[in-house]
Amino acid sequence: MPNPYADLLAEIPVVRREADVLGGTTAYWVYGDDDAETTVIAVHGFRGEHHGLDPVVAHLRGIRVISPDLPGFGETAPLAGRPHDLDTYARWLRSFVEEVAPGAVVLGHSFGSIVASAAVAGGLATPKLILVNPIGAPALEGPRGVLTRLAVFYYLAGAKLPRAIGEGLLRNGVIVRVMSNAMAKTRDPELRRFVHEQHDEYFSRFADRDVLHEAFVTSVSHDVREFAPRIAQPTLLIAAEKDDITPIEAERHLATLFPDADLVEIPDVGHLIHYETPQAAASAIRGFLQ
Repeated sequence: MPNPYADLLAEIPVVRREADVLGGTTAYWVYGDDDAETTVIAVHGFRGEHHGLDPVVAHLRGIRVISPDLPGFGETAPLAGRPHDLDTYARWLRSFVEEVAPGAVVLGHSFGSIVASAAVAGGLATPKLILVNPIGAPALEGPRGVLTRLAVFYYLAGAKLPRAIGEGLLRNGVIVRVMSNAMAKTRDPELRRFVHEQHDEYFSRFADRDVLHEAFVTSVSHDVREFAPRIAQPTLLIAAEKDDITPIEAERHLATLFPDADLVEIPDVGHLIHYETPQAAASAIRGFLQ
């Protein structure tokens, strides 16, 4: 399936780079010109990697976007000798920003919203914070809490079964497609096919079952609410009206917990704003940055 955002992406220069962070090597991609007036560091979601945010980046021409792969995902190896819990991911993000682009705006999507919020609440210096599909309530309490509980069993089984069987279960294409179907809301058959192919291509690029299980436990054990009151920076929340992980009512409440936050609601989309409505997300981001 041709990438519907490929032409826009082709107009933006991109280069792959590496940085030494917390004793490991972080792979990251720089989109746009190094002398751009604004730099945004974008943190992807659970089981994803930097490619997932490409459709949003495609609509942010003129803004420099730095998009790393989280430790244990994509081309960034796990951090040796460290648990892949929220404290580690938040420390990693603070160190990465200080190393690569001090003072950049920070953006987090889904699980990345938890990591970004924890890092900023913990002292990461950034002028503004952007959260796309923020996890604004416990995932187990969402509209599809039953499916989330099944996911808990799924990741636990993947971690406890003999390694070859567990790895195979976690990378199983049928299960990945079930997850993709559960999240996609678009009725456009071509866009839906693109979403599924993106998940087929990138959803299993995790290092091993151990880091995946640790990251999953982290993702369902925390949410942005616990950090919101300690974030003084102007914050933009971009939420989906049909999100099955955090319902829109919870996102509206989340916005009230920040000292200074704006909420943009996008209709007719769920937890895949970055794939299905990236132009709307980018428009909100541009308005916020300007």
